[in-house]
Parts: sequence; structure tokens; C-alpha cells
Amino acid sequence: MARSHLTLAALATSAVADLDVVGAQSFGAPGGDFDSAILTGRDGRHWIVRVPRSERAEQEQSADLIALRALSAGVRARLPFTVSTFAGQVPVDGTRAVVSEFVYGSKVPLGSMSTALAASVGAAIAAIHSLPPTVVVDAGLPSQSPVEALREVVSVMDRAAATGLVPAALLSRWERASEEPTLWQFTPTVVNGSLGSDSFLSANDEVTGVIGWHALRVGDPAGDLQWLAGSGLEVADAAFAAYASVRGSVDRQLRTRAGLLSELEVARWLLHGVETRDQTVVDDAVQMLSTIVDEVQKDLMSPIAERPTGPLDVDQVEELLERTSHMR
Repeated sequence: MARSHLTLAALATSAVADLDVVGAQSFGAPGGDFDSAILTGRDGRHWIVRVPRSERAEQEQSADLIALRALSAGVRARLPFTVSTFAGQVPVDGTRAVVSEFVYGSKVPLGSMSTALAASVGAAIAAIHSLPPTVVVDAGLPSQSPVEALREVVSVMDRAAATGLVPAALLSRWERASEEPTLWQFTPTVVNGSLGSDSFLSANDEVTGVIGWHALRVGDPAGDLQWLAGSGLEVADAAFAAYASVRGSVDRQLRTRAGLLSELEVARWLLHGVETRDQTVVDDAVQMLSTIVDEVQKDLMSPIAERPTGPLDVDQVEELLERTSHMR
């Protein structure tokens, strides 16, 4: 049974000394991964309290706390947006309630994103990628080399191929990409690791905050941009141009690799369906793979590394992000 906002407010006052709550309201969709409430303090500041409702949510929350601790005040000063600050926690029913400073802004669906906001998103991602890797390494968080990133991609390809459900032309396209050396010659950067359109809070077409840091690590920067690779051309162009203006041409194959990773997200969705024996998911993934083939048919005789790709339209990308959010 979901905890009420009043119960959550009481937990928050136990978790944070001197927190004087004068207002509380439920936050988030009913039945989600967390029981959450927005609190208003007597000083006018706002806070969010969250209690995980599953083991997976609890693990995500724990990883998020580790990442937030790694993002020191000095590190946050380098970012053009706000990152939530941990305030306190208290045990409850075998798990814990965690209180953090509330970050202001609204989520904008990918299909409704303006080019101005896309540019702000691109700059925000570039700022994350420009952080010194020691921020992650010193915190003991994971680090992945280009060889390891390629190995992971090949593993997904092989497992997807083993299902017998991926079109042969698409498998051939992916295999050519995995064998293209220039595609995998990148410098690992600090990455958020779980970015999507719902990771960004904004106001007046400017990113005000980024939420969800549980996958923070050093790795392939294309992973943070793959969800943009399949968006509308103008939105993607604006985001990648702004990214390049901040970081320069440090990775000429970035957009191409992001396009490949966006396709492989569908392969991961297929594997999820196969592994959980969910035929609805399997059928959905097979249909999406067929759509990719239709969209890139003209490119099948050329290596994917020769050009950027964006096989899925905006609606399909949003659907995929929503469907696979629980896999992150």
C-alpha cells in the first residue's frame, strides 16, 4: 500500500534535523517505483522524500546516493544546471526514506522538445562529459574502455542473433559496424549512463537540472546521446551541434556510434522479452526491428560508420524509452 504524503513528511522530519515542514503533496504516478512527496519547509525551500517500493528501486537509489556524493561542490560548479543535494535518510520497513533538495523544472517529452531546448540539452551533456574522469575513478565507480564497450556491443549482437528473430540484413549492418576500427577510437569520458528525455528538467527552453545519476561511470559518451540519435532531424542537429560547440570535434564518429547504440536498444528490448518469456515484448521488438530495416534499407550496402543514422522516429524512441526504463 502506498504511503501517504503525510507519512512521508513525518519520515522526512526524522531524517533531516531542523526540517520544519509546512506543506506536503504526493509526487509521481501512483504505483511507481517510489512513494514520493514534495515538501515545503518554513524557510520556503522545497525537498523531495522518496521510499523505494522494490529491491530494484532500492538498488537504484543506493547507486544514486553514491554518485551524488561523488559530485562535490567543486564538480557541480562546472555544470550549467542543478544537481540534487542529499539531505538525510531514515530506516523504514526494511528499506529507507531518503530526503534530497528538490530541483526545479519541468520534463519535456522528446516529441515536444524545441530546438532551443535540444541545444541546451546537448550543452548539458557536453558539460557532464567534460568533467575530469578522476571524479568517477576516485569514487570507485565503474570505468569502461573502448575495447570493453565494443565487447559489450558484440555480446548484445550475438545474443540477439541467437534468437533467430533479427533480420539478416540488420545483423550484417551491425557486424560491419563492429568491425569498423574508426568507430571505436574514442576517449572514454564521465557519463551519466542512463540519460533520456525524462532525465532533464527545464524552464524557458533551458536545462535547469538533471536527475537520475545511478549509472554514473566512465565510458562511451555516445551512450548518453543515443536517445537523441533517433529524434527529429532538427532536434538532433541542434543537440549535437551544441555538444560539439562545447567539446569540439573530439569524437568524429560520436553521432554515428550513437545511432548504432539506438538500434541496439531495440535488440536489448528483444532480449528482455525472450529472457522473461513475454511474447508481447518480443512481438513489439520484432516489429521495431522491421521498422529499422525499412528506414535504413538504402544504407544496408554501406558500413554504418560512413554516415550518421537515426532509424527510429520520435514516437518510437519515446515508446522505447518508456518501455525499457525498468531495465536501467
